[in-house]
Parts: sequence; C-alpha cells; structure tokens
Amino acid sequence: ALLSGDVKRWSIDCKATVKLGDFSRGGRSRGDNLANAHDMGCKEKYTPCGIVDEDSGELYINFGSSYKTSDFIVDTIESKCNAMDDQEKMDTNLIQIKMDNGPESGGRRTQFLNRMVHLADIINKPIQLLYYPPYHSKYNPIERCWGILELKWNGAKLIDAETMLGWANRMTWKGLHPVVELSRKVYNKGISLGQAAMQAVEARLKRDPDLPKYAILINPVSTS
Repeated sequence: ALLSGDVKRWSIDCKATVKLGDFSRGGRSRGDNLANAHDMGCKEKYTPCGIVDEDSGELYINFGSSYKTSDFIVDTIESKCNAMDDQEKMDTNLIQIKMDNGPESGGRRTQFLNRMVHLADIINKPIQLLYYPPYHSKYNPIERCWGILELKWNGAKLIDAETMLGWANRMTWKGLHPVVELSRKVYNKGISLGQAAMQAVEARLKRDPDLPKYAILINPVSTS
C-alpha cells in the first residue's frame, strides 16, 4: 500500500484567459490612473495553467501565450515534475492529479491521455487522474488560488507580460509565493489520435470499473 507521504497530490486547472492592455477588469484602476472599460480589441492574451500541491501549498503557474490545449496542460505538468529535486523524485511513489473533466484534459481526450502515458514513462512514476463530476469544479483546490490571484491584481492595469507576472509573483498561498513562468511555445489545436493509436494508449490505462471516466491509473511501462 502507498503511504500518504509518498503521494504527490496536485490540483490542476487553467484560469480564464488574461487580456493585457491599458484597461482593468470593471473599468476601474488603482490610484488616479484612468483605465478603459473594455479591451478595445486586445491582441495580447495569456492563459494561466496552475498546479497547487495540496499538502505543501506550493503553487506553480505557467502563463501560456498560445492556445489552451492538451499539450499545453501536459507540458505544464511535465515542468512541475522536472522542478522536483532528486530526493523528492526518489520519495514519490505516485502523482495524483485532480482536475475538471474539461474538453482539453478529460478522461476521453485522446491527445491528453496519450501525452500522460508518455509522461508516466518519462518520469517512471505512476500517475492517477481523478476528475471532478460536472458542476463540481468549485471543490478543486486550485480554484481558491485563482480567487486569491484575482484579489491581488484587482484594479491593476496589466499593461504587459512583465506586469502580469509581477503581480502573480506577489500573491501568496498558504504563506508561499508561487513559482511563475511564461511560455511562448505555439500549440496547435485539434490534435487527436486515430482509433488504432488510441487502442494502444487505452491498453495502458487502468480505468476504475465503476467510474471509468473519472478515475484512471497510468503505470509507467516498467511496471505496466
């Protein structure tokens, strides 16, 4: 049996797209600065993907300048895995990921599951995907982190990426500042696997017989 100390329990979600420019949410800005009430054709946008460790409170936010895709989400998870030190990696027996059953990362999304199988092999650790049922995403711990971020930069004009990252860095969750990164990698939308390729991926998934879309265990190839 796995001991709780050997399990990394991560809560993951993407926040709504953040638009940059000389405006603030609600049309009001801090101090005497004037701000446009609307984005007026804003062109620069970023999608934050966050991961919070439910036990340590460590928060990682990756701001992506491209589309919110399966690949962007898995790349964010992989970056979080790579950031673990050697001792953490040795001590971790399972990475448990809680998330919404959304279109980019759901329990039937072929490219997401394909990438997660490869990630389990790369890090040589089992990964357990646990999904919240529809209309229950408010229980996902990362949602509370987004609320704190909104309070932190509420009324601030996010005129450029540096300002956006600066405000994100200054927020705290459980007394800790987050690790914040910016990704300018370009992602293609609509990538999916064909039936034969997906059958190979599906063979690597251990779906819960009672909740096949909501609980999935992926063992690395060495222990499959």
